[in-house]
Amino acid sequence: MGGGGDSRIPRLLRERFEGTDIRCIVRTYDFDPETGHAQIASWVEELQPDLIIGESLGSIQALRVRGIPHLFVSPSLGAPDILVRLAWITRIPGGKALLHHIWPVKEGDRQPLRFEYPVMKKYAAHWADARQAAKEGGYNYAFFGTRDHYMKSGAVKVSLWRELFGDTYCMYEGTHFMEEEYVYSLLIPKIREVLDGTADVLPRE
Repeated sequence: MGGGGDSRIPRLLRERFEGTDIRCIVRTYDFDPETGHAQIASWVEELQPDLIIGESLGSIQALRVRGIPHLFVSPSLGAPDILVRLAWITRIPGGKALLHHIWPVKEGDRQPLRFEYPVMKKYAAHWADARQAAKEGGYNYAFFGTRDHYMKSGAVKVSLWRELFGDTYCMYEGTHFMEEEYVYSLLIPKIREVLDGTADVLPRE
């Protein structure tokens, strides 16, 4: 949400894998979940990736990509419900400005946040399809920070992850925005584990 090619984790992954046999591709997609889904589907067809990584709200888009292993950083599985519930604010004077104040976007290659009633309402169907994809199985593994401030709002729910995927996650002593040390010590080794075939990537029964 508001992330993109200039976000820290994608930048660290690109730098780490530059010159190796792993190609890390980051593209910034639309905040409208259906427009974004269509963009991502096109890129998946074009690039034929071996792994999809979703961070925060981007985890919902990642889940909708079927048939490919997934890794998640701070998956915000509760965020779509929050966006749907807050959609009404866009219809009152100053409502959009308030939402932009709460969720400001940095300059650069970042996802523009269009807080509009029809767009935010689409997150209900977006989450419904992601939940259906979760039920269909596949390899899904997540990392959660113990100091993730979005747990208080319910945007991040470890209990919901367990409900959908079981104990396929680990906790690190950090925040919602995975710190550099954990990108190197946790995320990158797991990426290599999935890509070299040592992770259990069989569909769940």
